[in-house]
Amino acid sequence: MNGANDMTIAGLFLDASFLVQAIMVLLLLISVVSWALIFQRSGVLNTAARKSKQFEDRFWSGVDLSQLSSELTAGNKTARGLESLFIAGYREFMRLRQQKGVSPEAVMDGTHRAMRVAHSREVEKLEQNLSFLATVGSVTPYIGLFGTVWGIMNSFIALGSVKQATLAMVAPGIAEALIATAMGLFAAIPAVIAYNRFTNRLQRIETQYENFLEEFSGILHRKAHS
Repeated sequence: MNGANDMTIAGLFLDASFLVQAIMVLLLLISVVSWALIFQRSGVLNTAARKSKQFEDRFWSGVDLSQLSSELTAGNKTARGLESLFIAGYREFMRLRQQKGVSPEAVMDGTHRAMRVAHSREVEKLEQNLSFLATVGSVTPYIGLFGTVWGIMNSFIALGSVKQATLAMVAPGIAEALIATAMGLFAAIPAVIAYNRFTNRLQRIETQYENFLEEFSGILHRKAHS
């Protein structure tokens, strides 16, 4: 550390100790990964919400259930969201209903279990990587703070070897150390905002899945007892 340090971010980074530089690079990489996940999860949740709306419009349009099932399974299509719940429930319902000696209650129990399994799988897909954003939001400020403490500590150790300390001597070291805290917050704040926003949207989608599951179960229950 010298008194003629370049007081730009790049200059302060280059003048920082190796550990502080490593922490800054780590925080930058975490931030890049975090932003990539934010865009990816945003696309997944947008698609899930749009697909659910399209399926519900089709389902409540009065289409025959067997016809809807054939449409969704034609051409080895991959069912997602409400489509997956519908196919799992309808297939299990038809399979159990065709078996002799199976009571309507047993048919509905099996159908409900099949839809619950499909529901859990779909929600798990939507929750994927959200825990990483939560971890970034809670951990990165402390990583940055560690870099700051280490940098300031080194600055004061260096000052101990001189007879007369001045602000010009200590300012660059403190400034480069504080960059680590700033980078920690830069990584944490978007991750926290995205995590809270995605969690709220996921809850709405999950509620939509739950409502459909119960409504579809009611329709199949009437069929089972008809």
